[in-house]
Formats: sequence, C-alpha cells, structure tokens
Amino acid sequence: MRELVLLCPGSLAEPLSDALLDSGALSVSVEDADLDTDEEQPLFGEPGSEPNTQAWARNRVIVLLADGTDPEQLLAIARQDLDRETDLPWHLREVPDADWVRLTQSQFGPISVGERILIVPSWHADQMPEVPVAGCIAIQLDPGLAFGTGSHPTTHLCLEWLADELPSGATVLDYGCGSGILAIAAKMLGASSVTGVDIDEQAVQATHANAEVNHTEINAQLPEGLPEGQFDVVVANILSNPLKVLAPMLSARVRPGGSLVLSGVLERQAQEVAQAYAPWLTMTVWQARDGWVCLAGRKP
Repeated sequence: MRELVLLCPGSLAEPLSDALLDSGALSVSVEDADLDTDEEQPLFGEPGSEPNTQAWARNRVIVLLADGTDPEQLLAIARQDLDRETDLPWHLREVPDADWVRLTQSQFGPISVGERILIVPSWHADQMPEVPVAGCIAIQLDPGLAFGTGSHPTTHLCLEWLADELPSGATVLDYGCGSGILAIAAKMLGASSVTGVDIDEQAVQATHANAEVNHTEINAQLPEGLPEGQFDVVVANILSNPLKVLAPMLSARVRPGGSLVLSGVLERQAQEVAQAYAPWLTMTVWQARDGWVCLAGRKP
C-alpha cells in the first residue's frame, strides 16, 4: 500500500481533500507542513467549537491509495473536480504492511485501579496473574465495539467505589454496562447476582463474552428485557443528560437502604445531576478525578 503526499496552501486544503476522496482515495489527512519548525502554526478553538481557521499556511496532504491506483490519474480526476489548474509538488511513499488493530491495541497494557483491581486487555492475556493477591481481582477484558476499556476516569471512579463500598452478597444493576467491566468487577468483588443493561446489542454481546472469559455469571440484556425488581446497588456510568432523564427509573430500581452510584458526570455538572435525583435520594460527590466525578447516595 502507498501514500501520496502533496503540499498545498491553506485555501486549497479542504477542497483538494474533498476532490481526492471523491476521486477514489481511501483516506485523506491534512497536517501542518511546518510542524516542529519555527514556522509551526498552532490552531486553537474554544472548547466545544471548531477553530476559525481550518488549515495552515502550508499543508501536507496525505492520501492513502488503494493497491493498483495510479496517482497521476487520481490527481487528474481531482483537478477536474476542483475546476482549476493545480501544479502541486507531490511524492509517493510506501506504507509498511502491519496489523494496525493489533499494533494499536499493544500500546494499551494492563491497568491497575486502586489497590484491588487489575484490568488486563485480552491482547495481553499472557500477563494475567495465575493467582491474584488475596482480596484482589484481575479482569481480562476485550471491549469489542462497546465502551469500557478501564482507562477512562469515570470507569476508574466506579470501580474504586465497588472495591471500597460494595456490600458482600449485594444484588447489583449495571445500567449502561458497555463492555461489562463494572458488572464483572461487582461479581468478582462479592456481589451475589449482577444484572447488566445496555441499549446497544453489541454491548450486551461484549458483556456476555467478557463474563464467560472471567468465569462470572452476568445477566445482561437490552432495557426491554430487564425484569421488575429492586437492587442493593445500582451503578450507571453514562453521561449527564441521559442520567437526568433516567433519574425516576434508576431511583426506583434502588431498594430502601440501597446505594445509587453515578458517573460520566463532569464536575461542573454534578450539582445539576444531583438535583435531578433529589426527590428520591441525596446524591453527593464521592470522589473526583481529572474533571469527572462519581456521585453516590443511599436511598432512605
């Protein structure tokens, strides 16, 4: 496989990229041609918004070519789409063959969460401890297409709550189970039964697969399959807006005297989310990390 590398001015970067994609390029990326030099031009935008300037003064356009693609023909078609004459310097470079998925995965090694939990990605299964330290658990995890690798601060916060606060023999509901990491951790930390729920069928499948690998029993299903009943602990690591919408339902799923644990909430959103649950539980910040919080409360 080969890459076509072109240099172009800022005014041409976006239309050229579109024309190359329309002409058959597999992918196109644009970077500052003066990167790591005194001429480097940082582009910034306000958080949550796009920069006002979409390209640099001098741009390096990198085009991934399918095998057998003639770069000169591709450029000729792109010039026609642009409806202008463009004589841009370019060259080809080889892209080494590699299993890019495995190469990317290999950069993420085992993760320790607090003093009791070790998360081992499936591609590092050879690093699973044969006999975990007493009181500690090791979870082998393959996120698949679901959220939950164990690296995000919100996942860490929920895992640490489970490690520190989960009552032995508790019944647990993990709403928004993703890869199943919280559900599996709860079961391995002493929960008597764990139910996982997710709106994504692929997440439900990932939870089942990860539970099997870790020799745990998790009852995972889509929301419509969740039976009636209450739980000793309900944990939901989602985002603030869904958490606010789900407040009546999640609160109702907590038995009297049980605990509700919420994350996926930014520090600035904590009060607003807590207010949504105020009619049923008093939610307070249990811990914060890297701008995120874990809210926890006990139902009267």
